[in-house]
Amino acid sequence: MNEVPVVSAIIPCLDEETAIGQVVTAVLAQNVSEVVVVDGASRDRTAERAEAAGARVIVEPRAGYGRAIQAGIAAVRDDADILVFLDGDGSDAAEFISDLVSPIVAGQASFVLGSRVRGSREPGSLAPQQVVAAHVGRLLLRLVYGASFTDLSPFRAIRRDELRRLGMKEETYGWNLEMLMRVAAARLPALEIAVGQRRRIGGVSKVSGNFVAGVKAAWSISATFVRLAIELRQLQPLAGNSRQEH
Repeated sequence: MNEVPVVSAIIPCLDEETAIGQVVTAVLAQNVSEVVVVDGASRDRTAERAEAAGARVIVEPRAGYGRAIQAGIAAVRDDADILVFLDGDGSDAAEFISDLVSPIVAGQASFVLGSRVRGSREPGSLAPQQVVAAHVGRLLLRLVYGASFTDLSPFRAIRRDELRRLGMKEETYGWNLEMLMRVAAARLPALEIAVGQRRRIGGVSKVSGNFVAGVKAAWSISATFVRLAIELRQLQPLAGNSRQEH
């Protein structure tokens, strides 16, 4: 890794014109090297406002959270060392970015998760189904891998070279869970910090604010866990002797 690591922040979003400008400004204030906003073909001024705030915007017209994230990863600077992921609705507190990145820079971890269910949480910031999903995910990850992640939060940071080695494949809502499973199965040095959660600045959540989308997301996450648990069990002997720490 470079002496002064290059940190690229990736923000997938769709119809977030109310929040995205403030989010990009807040992220850039954390001394990241670049902000890449992946616009899922928004029908509002999301792209325009992101660019005005200093982000580089790319458009991923294909539906799917994982596809948007993959597009963002492909678009970051060639010399990026650390990738930070967060949502574009203002619910993730950008001031915690340095806390996510610092352990990686110090060599204490390769992956750091920001837990929304720990720390200060504004009333109404997490829908009941999100809290339930966090608890179910925590239970499954502990039972299958012995991992102690408490959330499926999108707010996270990882070494870019380690992310490449994980072999991420998920194209929909299961992306965040897949990363946690692959990190745990590979026994990467990992940490979790409490970041809490804020209410979104505006608009409606694509998952928690829509019952049908929430059900689809829950199904996708459940299917991802079962599929990946089987796949990763077959690959486990190849994971090597690296350690996972929480």
